[in-house]
Amino acid sequence: MSELALLGGQKVRDKEFAPQQDFGEEEKRLIMEVLDSKQLSGFLASPGEKFLGGEKVRMLEDRFKDYYHVKHALTVNSATAGLHAAIAAINVNPGDEILVTPYSMCASATAAVMHNAIPVFVDIDGDTFNINPAEIRKAITPETRAIIVVHLFGYPAEMDEIMQIAREHDLKVIEDAAQAPGSTYKGNQIGTIADIGVFSFNQNKTITTGEGGIIVTNDDELAKRISLIRNHGEVVVEHYPVETVAGIVGYNYRMTELEGAVGVAQFKKLDKLNKHRIQLAEYLTEQLHQFTPIITTPRIKAYSKHVYFVYPMKFNAAEANVHRDKFAEAVRAEGVPIGAGYVRPIYLEPMYQELLAYGDSGFPFKGPHMKKTISYPKGMAPVCEKMHFEELLTTPICHYPLTEKDIDDFVAAVAKVLNTIGDLVN
Repeated sequence: MSELALLGGQKVRDKEFAPQQDFGEEEKRLIMEVLDSKQLSGFLASPGEKFLGGEKVRMLEDRFKDYYHVKHALTVNSATAGLHAAIAAINVNPGDEILVTPYSMCASATAAVMHNAIPVFVDIDGDTFNINPAEIRKAITPETRAIIVVHLFGYPAEMDEIMQIAREHDLKVIEDAAQAPGSTYKGNQIGTIADIGVFSFNQNKTITTGEGGIIVTNDDELAKRISLIRNHGEVVVEHYPVETVAGIVGYNYRMTELEGAVGVAQFKKLDKLNKHRIQLAEYLTEQLHQFTPIITTPRIKAYSKHVYFVYPMKFNAAEANVHRDKFAEAVRAEGVPIGAGYVRPIYLEPMYQELLAYGDSGFPFKGPHMKKTISYPKGMAPVCEKMHFEELLTTPICHYPLTEKDIDDFVAAVAKVLNTIGDLVN
């Protein structure tokens, strides 16, 4: 075995991995239709048909309604905006608590702070990396109003247990399905099981409009409130009566017609792109089994469909006799992408450590609206911290147009490092 690239040897791979974005003639044709129409946005903040947006935006919404078998689909200009709109739609009050995972992109929790609610971080399951239902039960208080469930990396959370807990305590549930379009749980589409589901079209997602997102729900009242929240609702709310105007501070969360056009073309490719991801991920799992017990591959339950936004693994440092971070550094040096951990636990971000969001008074974490003292100490989610700082590895290589040859290069890099692991220790 040749010398590790980290120590000056030749890399396993010099060639860059192809990006995952898949754009073609259909995107170009639909974009040109928008440009020729001279209408880059079809929204107006006034009563009437244009309150709901333009042709391409509504076409994309119709595609989602048909695919997901839901009554309502509402585009927004980001999944972050979608999460905020969802929280506003369920009418939480300042100081209300929303249970969230600590292991996700920051917006999964920041969206609560954006509506003056308090994120309560609930530890994860060490096999699925999703919020742990048993820990949800422990975290519920009289101030709890909702649960945001993130289907991390494209793998469904345990929705039956979560929904049962929510119904027992009269809590709303929002699914953050940004990484899981097309995933299913016990035959149900992820994003449609809870009260509200939110999807992302960000540049690095399976299908993309650059920025953008969409909200789905079967609740007529929530859909009406979301449509008002995304489009300056405070000036038109009397034309679209809702049970309460509380929370209808209208934002501008509208999607443009250009994004809608790209989304229509991209959405047609979702099943194809997911199928490709799953095939590559299953091939990678087969190849990585030779490294057990140093590397543990994803544990997939028969009733859940993983769509592999990224491919997660767990690393056993005791078996390898080297720290995970040093192992990941050595694999990256061989020319293949691998990450140590994901994003750091959200509560370790400065906003939560310093309890500063709006101004310097500590609002919404502090103030007369609060019934308790809030803090986010390190160690509050030990499983999450163990995964992030010690065990979790990820790679983004299971995507179109990559092939099994690309997977082989990744596996070869892992094998090279593990076969010369002593060089890292000495």
